[in-house]
Amino acid sequence: MCFSADARPPLPPIRGAAVDAGDLILTSRDGTRIPAYAARAEQPSGAGIVIVPDVRGLHPYYEELALRFAEAGVDAVTLDLYARTAGTSKRDEGFDPQPHVLQLDPARVDDDVAAAWSHLRSHHRDAPTRVYTVGFCLGGRVSLLQAAAGLGLAGVIGFYPWPVGEHRSGLPAPADEAPRFACPVLALYGGADPGIPAEARDAFDLALDEAGVRHRSVTYPDAPHSFFDRKAEEHGDASADAWRQVLDFMEVVRT
Repeated sequence: MCFSADARPPLPPIRGAAVDAGDLILTSRDGTRIPAYAARAEQPSGAGIVIVPDVRGLHPYYEELALRFAEAGVDAVTLDLYARTAGTSKRDEGFDPQPHVLQLDPARVDDDVAAAWSHLRSHHRDAPTRVYTVGFCLGGRVSLLQAAAGLGLAGVIGFYPWPVGEHRSGLPAPADEAPRFACPVLALYGGADPGIPAEARDAFDLALDEAGVRHRSVTYPDAPHSFFDRKAEEHGDASADAWRQVLDFMEVVRT
């Protein structure tokens, strides 16, 4: 798994509070009901974000992360990727995501992210004027691919995504899709992550360079995969800098 069961997101530079936070159900293009969780910023910055979870789906880690973004001034919604095969009910720690990963349909995944995007843009009067996606591991790959999904995003962010090569989910490689990217990219990696070696990171950067896509890649030399965890105190500096990188990329002014 990407994170341990008790992992929780690091705290951001807090500038306010979260309001109207809670569970909701989104409706995807094909009518599928998608479990989600959303939080609004008490002091909105004009930014909104769709959070795409790792392989576990809509885990409490991501519900809390939505709250943390809202505290930093960013309206947030996170969604589940497995509603079509695993249903909409809450899952315990014994949930096995692997069969559901193999049944993902890339087009339907894009539709589900689009439903979350639509929720951010239309849910209330002070809707964000610019929307981003962020994802982790499997969700990082999904997030990067949204740059080619036609949503008019202001940017996409991937934490330790697999940027090159085939994936068991059938999701295309972001490096292969780079010529279709229509927004800037921020990629964050652990340098001690054996699953995403320097060659893979460099190949993605090269693909973005050749496609003329504005991008920034940050590698934390001693950090492992899934370093963004406040319980991993030894990687606290990497997590703190990652928050700064994300909020700067989103042009969120911290007070």
